[in-house]
Amino acid sequence: MAQQKVTKRKTGAKKKFFEVEVPLTASKVHLYGYAQEDFNGKVITLDLTRNLRGKNLELKAKIKLNNDQLNAELVNLQLMPSYIRKVMRRGIDYVEDSFVTECKDAKITIKPFMIARNRVSRKIRKALRDTAKKHLIAYCTIRNTEEIFSEIISNKLQRDLSLKLKKVYPLALCEIRILEILQNK
Repeated sequence: MAQQKVTKRKTGAKKKFFEVEVPLTASKVHLYGYAQEDFNGKVITLDLTRNLRGKNLELKAKIKLNNDQLNAELVNLQLMPSYIRKVMRRGIDYVEDSFVTECKDAKITIKPFMIARNRVSRKIRKALRDTAKKHLIAYCTIRNTEEIFSEIISNKLQRDLSLKLKKVYPLALCEIRILEILQNK
């Protein structure tokens, strides 16, 4: 069996709160533990639903210890499945895609999600998928990951994509379902 690394604590050691700075969020996160070193490499999950007026978005960040200060590095942004179920209705089609692309400082996976207003043919769904992929790859190659995360949170990227896709077919919803950093450069 594999052995777990056990750190010895001084007797009488007390837990306390440690502050973590997360980029792109106005709030600071407080973690409860014995020492800052215990949080190095841990992943925290933040629910951004209240900040985004009901759009269920979840942000995952990895904690790094730099000069006795805990900072978070963005890892993943995900639209919750409950939100997608809420906006779906009968008599419509949805279009999904998944692809890996490069940005200035990392390799990322993007999964766009689009809902058409009515039932559409397979040819139109393919055209929507191809146009979205082409636009997102061009959009990401000239930006770094922090810019991409902030533009998804502020809904700027989705608005630009929706205007581009409106020429192919009008959409009821255009979102980035998942954005995940695979590896940093």
